[in-house]
Amino acid sequence: MVALGLLEESGFPQMLHNDSGKFESAFVNVTVENSKAVMLQTLAGSRLGVWVAHGEGKFSLNHDAFVAVSYSYEAYPGNPNGSDYSAAGICSADGRHLAMMPHPERGIYPENWAYYPNDRKADEISPWLLMFLDALAWIKKQK
Repeated sequence: MVALGLLEESGFPQMLHNDSGKFESAFVNVTVENSKAVMLQTLAGSRLGVWVAHGEGKFSLNHDAFVAVSYSYEAYPGNPNGSDYSAAGICSADGRHLAMMPHPERGIYPENWAYYPNDRKADEISPWLLMFLDALAWIKKQK
């Protein structure tokens, strides 16, 4: 989405190689920001674990206006790629386009998480499923 120019109003973001110069694969903490991202409305304000797996995951941004998901920690390894503003995901101004480097789809089930909170052990599905349900609800509204 970044390369296609769908997020240009976000300040012409670029995707760059990780600061480490290596492929990074880890389970990290992210914070879902209050944004217009269609897929993240229900999760806004949440702090969740998520898998990252990328070599070119660094968001280079002019400003943080469209950051939809941020790494909960600014320094490496909490921000595994060195993204500006600790950005893990950015969205378009209208919220329809979301570019994320973490992989929430890899953590739909609690057993896929490296760590799942003890007080949520009864969950059959992790909160990340909500982003896909938000997308479905938005599509249904458009009809």
